[in-house]
Amino acid sequence: MQSRPSGRVAVVTGAARGVGEATSRNLARRGLRVALLGRELESLRRVADSLPTETCCFEVDVTDEAAMQGAARDVQARLGPASVVVANAGIAAVGPFASSEAALFNRVIDVNLIGSANTARVFLPQLVRTGGYFLQIASTASFGSSPLMSAYCASKAGAESFAQALRSELRPEGVGVGIAYLHWTGTDMIDARDDHPVLRALRSHQPAPVRRVHTPEQVAGWLARGIEHRATSVYAPPWLRLVQPLRPLLPLLVSRIARRSLASLPAAELHRTTGVLGAGGRADWEAHRPEPPAAPATPPQC
Repeated sequence: MQSRPSGRVAVVTGAARGVGEATSRNLARRGLRVALLGRELESLRRVADSLPTETCCFEVDVTDEAAMQGAARDVQARLGPASVVVANAGIAAVGPFASSEAALFNRVIDVNLIGSANTARVFLPQLVRTGGYFLQIASTASFGSSPLMSAYCASKAGAESFAQALRSELRPEGVGVGIAYLHWTGTDMIDARDDHPVLRALRSHQPAPVRRVHTPEQVAGWLARGIEHRATSVYAPPWLRLVQPLRPLLPLLVSRIARRSLASLPAAELHRTTGVLGAGGRADWEAHRPEPPAAPATPPQC
């Protein structure tokens, strides 16, 4: 991190695997002490034990504000105040909105949007103290919403808007806020998405450069450079920067591709493999799957 002392403290949520794990490794190689937050404690410990700098890890649910407050206090006590916070924790679910579990839809919103807000809230006092940097992990899902991914797309669009508002609020405090736009990245979430016939068809209709999958390590390198420069926007891959001026056209383009993709598939395929994507998402969902709802009651009538 040029022009800033080494040994600063970075916090990464969703650090047990994928982009969160790769980003933690990249930042540690650059000399930062790293606090890893996530849902899978053994995976977090495995990552923490392999890093070359001082680390700590916490099994914590980003939607639990009280638990996040405790984690923030412990990070400061063990490593020092955070100067970089990467709000990376996220899950995705696939399936038609009308037949998806309401609880799963709500959980995706809670983790991806409310969890990001909780992360910012509990670490803001430390970031103000250090003149730090908050990086919100968003997605090209906020550019043009994909069918069968309504909760994920809504949550990522909301996270982008949240970070934009936060940026203006925190500028007088000397805290930088960046938004990272990730495209196809080779995590277990993307692997699961390719197992779904509809989403696989949607991706197959994209131009070859657009559907290229990048490794978590490549993405982590782009994120780390964005953190180094306190960038307002980080694009992974970098050519996504050229897409920003075209954003008003993207919903129409995605809709056209979706219609063409869905028209070639039987209706039964829309409902196949409906549910949460990836091992990380499944771990979160299994920990929060609610009891089946009670049968609807008829209200008293007069």
